[in-house]
Amino acid sequence: MSARCFASLLVLSACAGQPVLPDFGEVPAFSLVDQTGAGLGRDQLLGSVWVANFIFTSCGSVCPRLSATMADVVRVWAHEPGLRFVSFTVDPETDTPEVLLRYSQGLGADPARWSFLTGPPAEVRTVVVGGMKQLMERLPPGSPDSVMHGERFVLVGKQGTIRAFPDPKEPDLASLHDGIRSLLAE
Repeated sequence: MSARCFASLLVLSACAGQPVLPDFGEVPAFSLVDQTGAGLGRDQLLGSVWVANFIFTSCGSVCPRLSATMADVVRVWAHEPGLRFVSFTVDPETDTPEVLLRYSQGLGADPARWSFLTGPPAEVRTVVVGGMKQLMERLPPGSPDSVMHGERFVLVGKQGTIRAFPDPKEPDLASLHDGIRSLLAE
């Protein structure tokens, strides 16, 4: 094995033609509500590869960019039926299914492929912080945004395990697209 291939095994290995992604643990069971008012949880996502991100609709800083990046990824993979996209609100007190529906429509999201999830704040926090390993912290009144949150995407495999935390600021999103290809091939 070449030194390049051995070093690549630490994160992504291109030596076998597909990346080898680590296992960061299972996404815990959850049951939230999507933008259409339908329930969606981990069990319904099993068997699909999915990309998650974390946003809130009244965000004036990073969320519009994160949502636009996700919309671009959705377009790139539009013809891949084994791939789903899930945006978790980090402001469930404000982001009701109706608010998320308007937001998702503004992005041209197809609810059959891209779900925007909300629910009881404690359950959302459990999934986002405990399960998806992302920051989610309400800021004091008067702050420019009401919630500080993780900006990384989370790539989840068909068995419901977290496999990567791609950076959506990566210029060509190569690690995200390589990871998706790898997990779809598993």
